[in-house]
Amino acid sequence: MSGHSKFANIKHKKEKNDAAKGKIFTVIGREIAVAVKEGGADPANNSRLRDVIAKAKANNMPNDTIERGIKKAAGDANSVNYESITYEGYGPNGIAIIVDALTDNKNRTASNVRNAFTKGGGNVGTTGCVSFMFDKKGQIIIDKEECGMDADDLMMTALDAGAEDFSEEEDSFEITTAPEDFSQVREALEKEGLPMASAEVTMIPQTWVSLSDEQDIKMMNRILDLLDEDDDVQEVYHNWEE
Repeated sequence: MSGHSKFANIKHKKEKNDAAKGKIFTVIGREIAVAVKEGGADPANNSRLRDVIAKAKANNMPNDTIERGIKKAAGDANSVNYESITYEGYGPNGIAIIVDALTDNKNRTASNVRNAFTKGGGNVGTTGCVSFMFDKKGQIIIDKEECGMDADDLMMTALDAGAEDFSEEEDSFEITTAPEDFSQVREALEKEGLPMASAEVTMIPQTWVSLSDEQDIKMMNRILDLLDEDDDVQEVYHNWEE
């Protein structure tokens, strides 16, 4: 994983989302609703909700917005039931793409996702067609500029808490965990007061693919932009080395 800093990507995503904060807040709002329905409204007894709250804070979601989302999900017995669904497919030049969605209308979501792939010269494949090229991991990224802890101390804190790997990049520290250890590692770092640029369970590509053809790059960006505009789409993972 070393040498493939995702911090620049995250900063780019965040800047993009600053212009479209509604999208990221919608995404996290749905995750809060699902977490509350599954495990209750008390973060102390709901590790999934704690993880979503950490993600919300990393994305600068105001505390009162988070609390409103939890109260709404807890108090509304008739609230929308979201179903989790994953699509896999290929972009230009065989780029592997995974799309995670939370939807109340599977037909609408499937149509929109297929449309995004088609318009970008890609295609939706069968379940499992690309996911074997990714590893599911907890990933925590800390901006070096905001980190007051020495790199060695940070590494020991993370590893002692159960992290699998620690890498130092040019502008960030990257900590990876097994998915089941993510919450405890994140909470240990949180107790140390460490600010996180990103903290989530994600899909990390085993290998990266670069695109040199301008048309391929344009088409790949078209797919990502269309997926980004879809409120049902929660996360998009790919192995394009931008």
